[in-house]
Amino acid sequence: MSFDEIIERRGTHSVKWDAMEAIYGVPANDGISMWVADMDFRPPQCISDAVRKMLDHGIYGYYGDDTPYREAICWWMKTRHGWNVEPASIFTTHGLVNGTSMCVDAFTQPGDGVVLFTPVYHAFAKVIAAAERKVVECEMVNTNGRYELDFDAYDAQMTGNETMLVFCSPHNPSGRVWSKGELQAVAAFAKRHDLILVSDEIHHDLVFGGHNHIPMANIAGIEDRLVMMSATTKTFNIAGSHSGNVIISDPDLRARFGARMMAMGLSPNSFGLFMAEAAYSPDGAIWVDELVQYLDGNRKIFDAGVNAIPGLKSMDMASTYLAWVDFEGTGMSREDFTRRVEQDARIAANHGPTFGKGGENFLRFNFATPRSRIIEAVERLQAAFGDLQ
Repeated sequence: MSFDEIIERRGTHSVKWDAMEAIYGVPANDGISMWVADMDFRPPQCISDAVRKMLDHGIYGYYGDDTPYREAICWWMKTRHGWNVEPASIFTTHGLVNGTSMCVDAFTQPGDGVVLFTPVYHAFAKVIAAAERKVVECEMVNTNGRYELDFDAYDAQMTGNETMLVFCSPHNPSGRVWSKGELQAVAAFAKRHDLILVSDEIHHDLVFGGHNHIPMANIAGIEDRLVMMSATTKTFNIAGSHSGNVIISDPDLRARFGARMMAMGLSPNSFGLFMAEAAYSPDGAIWVDELVQYLDGNRKIFDAGVNAIPGLKSMDMASTYLAWVDFEGTGMSREDFTRRVEQDARIAANHGPTFGKGGENFLRFNFATPRSRIIEAVERLQAAFGDLQ
């Protein structure tokens, strides 16, 4: 397929394109939507073929034996990530925001503290707060445009009321791929403070050359408190299927999570299972490799263009399709630089403060779109901040 193809998404119930004017004031007719984390590309043909087979059959009943689906997940994790997954350890949730909320429900109590290393994916804090738990923000250190974890500071923050850590690996919004040493330090922190460690690894397939994602499950000594989360949805641009996996190797944790799933009456939708089984295949793997190459090209164009604007800095990233741009060097207020992006450049981007402490001077831009749009977005941003040149 050609990732350069422009596919019109306006008027298709796309939240990314059809809601940007209402939310950001960016005109629908000529705005560029770079906020919601889905891609403007069709998924691989193997997924479309699976959906076509369902359509041709014409009956959309309950999904039965899910053995091939579980085997596809196990195959993918082993061959792509060197991670051995037991089929019985897999729970299917309605996406990973739902997976996060289910973990909060299963493993914490109202009033408990749930730790986040901020800035981080904004949905975590939303579901934690909505569940009447306390969001504990441990702010990362921005060292010359690279986030680092300060465990001495985080140890001092802990009160004993915290029961869970939700960790983002690779990191959204910065695109950091954590080293083995950093993952070991996260695991040690969770053990020191007796925290359930939920590792959201939804972006693990979208890692650029020269970098290596290590699943938290491959870090020794953390099995008794580890919950892994992964999904096909970001990798293959099928977020609307609302399917994700919570993978738990520890029998006690698995029983607790399974009990909450049973109590909530949750079961997966068949569309998501058919699509995931088709995605986690050799054909899907070829498509992902081509996608990552294309995204890396977009990243380089976007970063070079943004970094050429005095006062702007796009954080160096090793994964994801989400650029995290620092506007602090402009000396402008958040309102001013946001207005320029939204009204002058006519680009919808996520507001940094929604990601928690440390995000105040940032905007997040989704560059998973045809390259011509990336070039145009860069030109618009350079014009909007032209007085700084």
